[in-house]
Amino acid sequence: MIQKDFRLEWRQRAALNGMLLYVGSTVFVCYLSFSLRGGELPVPAWNALFWIILLFTAVNAVAKGFLQESRGRLLYYYTLVRPQAVILAKIAYNSLLLLGLALVGFGVYALVLGNPVQDSPLFVANVALGALGFATTLTLVSGIAAKATNSSTLMAVLGFPVMVPMLLLLIKVSKNALDGLELEASRSALLTLLALNLIVVAVSYLLFPFLWRS
Repeated sequence: MIQKDFRLEWRQRAALNGMLLYVGSTVFVCYLSFSLRGGELPVPAWNALFWIILLFTAVNAVAKGFLQESRGRLLYYYTLVRPQAVILAKIAYNSLLLLGLALVGFGVYALVLGNPVQDSPLFVANVALGALGFATTLTLVSGIAAKATNSSTLMAVLGFPVMVPMLLLLIKVSKNALDGLELEASRSALLTLLALNLIVVAVSYLLFPFLWRS
């Protein structure tokens, strides 16, 4: 299943190029808004803009996971593999895709708008946990929304409230990394983020078979 998703993505390279273009153009617009006016981007605004860009990149990248699958193709999968294999493969693929986009986005963002991060390993680890958290949550939400008629709207309605607690923790840890605080100040938040990711994967594994049969 993971190989199938990678092959489809490679055949539809325009979609991947579009996501990279989205990240680059958004960063460039931020650069035009702040740097060309002679003002330096404050650290809290730098942090907030980065997570806004990553959040909407995640929605655009992961939303098509189930929404692009036709009902006939899903029926074909139903005869071949178990539903747990489908959801785990989707989560693994979306996690790798979003992790790559997040690291590329951070590199471009830091190159264009400066890098005020004082604890880079902590910030990169937080970005990785955020990418994995967005991928797991949005994959399950995409599977639910694909069963509805107005799936795109339902995806946004279900996805954003679920990700708000995760986003608050991510912003807190990244703020600590920007300020150069000790790891102990972020340890509980990092463990909570890891636990949330594992809970979402477990819930997806247990509940997706019921959604698959509907």
